[in-house]
Amino acid sequence: MKKLRWQIIIVVIALIAIAVLLISQQPTVLPGVEQEPEPVSGGLYTEALVGEFGRLNPLLDYNNPADQDIDRLLYSSLIRFDDRGVPWGDLADTWGISQEGNVYNLSIRPEAVWHDGEPLTSEDIVFTVETMLMDGIPTPDNLKSLWEQVEVIALNENTVQFRLPEPFAPFLDYLTFGVIPKHLLDGLSAEQIIDSPFNLSPIGSGPYRFERLITEEGAIQGVLVSVFEDYHGSNPYIEQITFTYFPDHAAAMTAYQNGEVMGINQLDSETLKDALREPELNLYTGRLPELALVLLNLDEPSLPFFEDSDVREALLMGINRQKIINEILSGQGVIAHGPILPDTWAYYEEIKQFPFDPDQAIEVLKEAGYTIPATGGNVRASEGIALAFEFIYPDQEPYRSIA
Repeated sequence: MKKLRWQIIIVVIALIAIAVLLISQQPTVLPGVEQEPEPVSGGLYTEALVGEFGRLNPLLDYNNPADQDIDRLLYSSLIRFDDRGVPWGDLADTWGISQEGNVYNLSIRPEAVWHDGEPLTSEDIVFTVETMLMDGIPTPDNLKSLWEQVEVIALNENTVQFRLPEPFAPFLDYLTFGVIPKHLLDGLSAEQIIDSPFNLSPIGSGPYRFERLITEEGAIQGVLVSVFEDYHGSNPYIEQITFTYFPDHAAAMTAYQNGEVMGINQLDSETLKDALREPELNLYTGRLPELALVLLNLDEPSLPFFEDSDVREALLMGINRQKIINEILSGQGVIAHGPILPDTWAYYEEIKQFPFDPDQAIEVLKEAGYTIPATGGNVRASEGIALAFEFIYPDQEPYRSIA
């Protein structure tokens, strides 16, 4: 009994020592340092959409951005691109490209299912492309002309093949279309698909499923979506999202200020000025793949100075592009140093840059043989040709102000 008592005491002492050690290893919170919040699942988010309800079908939303915002959550695509322009699999878990570059094989995730529980297969991919090509379906002409040349083959239930007439490097870009269910829409004409009740109560395979339309006095005012628990990817944290339609950006901003919504899908330049004055409003900017360019005609005999790279560089250094961004675009832009957008995979960090430096621009012109009259007037080359040209721009904002 005496030996057993000592063993018990030793065990108790060891447990106390372990407990003290574990407590001492807990992360310490430094005074004045906020802990990074951890995301939790649940909750309801409400967002204002500028526009009106049309049809919740990815093949019918090309001209309605408000529908597109919801469809991106309801429907899946084969491929998605991240913010660096790198392709990632959505429905496709793997893909391969032939050595010649004209055959693409994509393997579809076997766990992918529609919101009604039916399996999503390669036949749905083939059906979606065939539907895009139907007369009466409002597919943009450039997309139709491409898909008319591509043969789409269901090799088996979970493998789809695309055969191109020739190599086309950007083809993965064209695999971001929303996939629609064959088992619900097969056999319908284009007119029947456009008028189908499916567009008011859609079945997709995206991270959110359609719950119901929000109506008031017979008019559709919004849409409620909920997390789809059997989604083939990672489930989002927000459990439900309510989208409410507003006729313009000002009305959406007023709804936010009145606490009717928690966010707005986008703001125009005028409403943005008001938003920037809201102290508690968080603005999240997505970089659009858009560039504003000044094109110089190097083939015009009367403008020989455009052929001189020194002149072109001097003109660029003489433009205060950051001031244009700050004052005309309300800060919503970045200076472009080339045609490839920064933070994308193809951007070259060492590209030569030409910051705003009017004094250096003057020196470059002088070294190139141009004279700059101290009293003002046209800059002239040694041959007496004036550095003057006609500048053409779209007669609308913001181009008018930028010019």
